Amino acid sequence: MGIYLNPGNTDFYNAVNYSQIYVDKTELINYTNRVLFGEQKCICVSRPRRFGKSMAANMLTAYYSRECDSKELFGKLKIAQTELFRKHLNQYNVIRINMLNFLNESNNVMEMIEFIEEDLIDELTNAYPNIKYPKRQNLIKIAATIFSSNNIPFVFIIDEWDCVLRDSKNNSEGQKKYLNFLCDLFKGQSYVALAYMTGILPIKKYGIHSAINMFTEIAMTNPRELAEFTGFTESEVRTLCEEYNMSFDETKRWYDGYNLKGLSIYNPRSVVMSMTGHDYDNYWTSTETYEALKIYIEMNFDGLKDKVTQLIAGEKIQINPAKFQNDMVTLRSTDDIFTLLVHLGYLTFDFYTNQVWIPNSEVAQEFINSIEDGGWEEVMNAIKNSDKLLEATLNGDEEKVAELIDKAHCDNTSILKYNDENSLSCVMSLAYYSARKSYTVERELPAGKGFADLVFRPRKNSSNSAMIVELKYNKSAGGALAQIKKKQYDGCLKDYFGEILLVGINYDKDDKRHTCRIEKITHTSHTEMYL
Repeated sequence: MGIYLNPGNTDFYNAVNYSQIYVDKTELINYTNRVLFGEQKCICVSRPRRFGKSMAANMLTAYYSRECDSKELFGKLKIAQTELFRKHLNQYNVIRINMLNFLNESNNVMEMIEFIEEDLIDELTNAYPNIKYPKRQNLIKIAATIFSSNNIPFVFIIDEWDCVLRDSKNNSEGQKKYLNFLCDLFKGQSYVALAYMTGILPIKKYGIHSAINMFTEIAMTNPRELAEFTGFTESEVRTLCEEYNMSFDETKRWYDGYNLKGLSIYNPRSVVMSMTGHDYDNYWTSTETYEALKIYIEMNFDGLKDKVTQLIAGEKIQINPAKFQNDMVTLRSTDDIFTLLVHLGYLTFDFYTNQVWIPNSEVAQEFINSIEDGGWEEVMNAIKNSDKLLEATLNGDEEKVAELIDKAHCDNTSILKYNDENSLSCVMSLAYYSARKSYTVERELPAGKGFADLVFRPRKNSSNSAMIVELKYNKSAGGALAQIKKKQYDGCLKDYFGEILLVGINYDKDDKRHTCRIEKITHTSHTEMYL
């Protein structure tokens, strides 16, 4: 076994046998087995930090490497039940590289490429000393010569493949040379059985074309067939919550929210840390500095601050991710900013609607950390007053509710255009920001004979009343309340038993003031009674 050539199965063995929590994701191998040697044999998997990329790389190394025996290691895991398991187990020459290690020890990209070639050629020629190699040597010729001699294909597993694009982000010439190096190494080479690369960013584009277009891209914007391997699934998290006696609902609030083609995915590092520590905290974002997020959300693009405020308020924003050049420099629009934030894990993306939003409480707190030091005073004031607004609403204090909403509106008029019920809804979501701790807040929820503007459903273990909020622009708060009753919006809470507050809020565009009406109803298992 070598450092890069067939490094063995130790890392994966340790993960399976010594980790406090190990979630079996070995069925990923069933996918890679199906694409071996074919047109889809080159795969680039991009996902945020601490989403299990290196774990997957260690797993593939342990499975394919021919200089170790992994039959017993994988025999108790899911992949052992698949048809191709034994056929490809420990059958290939695996070359495993972490590109970041080479970048850190070199002065520039060209030197990095030279170091990779030198180290791999040394290991390959030492492993096969009896082969006659060409006089003019490079990595491609050495690999091709070995393959032609023994007919054992190579599996390339590359971690941190995009480190050059991230750490040398202003060196476009170096990036092109690096991408050309990868292209030459893999494209059309018969010695390649599989090339599996992991990183944070998808493959760099120049114009509308990908620099290494033979790769199938698996990304946060399109996970293709591999959504379930991006993080922990809901069923996996439920099992862990039962095992560790943790609240599934609270775990969901903190760490769920990544939408991968409709599949709900949880941040794996955060879930593991939460289960083993038996608490809820910002575990994933603690590996990053909030300054990284701050840089992007404060860029000088028209409408960016408005849209970031909407995201913080819990809104969804439509974007076009297609123009993003897959780097951290060529950012030409708010769409590019938000697409980058999807790849970094700060936003999630709906493949079918092209909408982005903040996925969960953990990431939402990082947005707050990024804006509280200046430049966002209006938004922060609304958030800080949100506890008072919730308290006033629960107490039925209509005048106080109207006063606090007036303030939230006044503070944010420079950011948010306030000309219809949709923009009013955004300010309401921001003004009730702290309610998310004790409520699931839903917008435009199908209810009775229409759609309720805002529905606040109490979380488990919360003693607060449920709330239905109807918003009106230049009409009346009483009319909003009447609409809730007439259209039976409380039907959306038919499975909830207890007190429900009906809240009607109107904004008068002439006197620029809000009015509020609050009434209570009670849902019981048999009756519904207006008080």
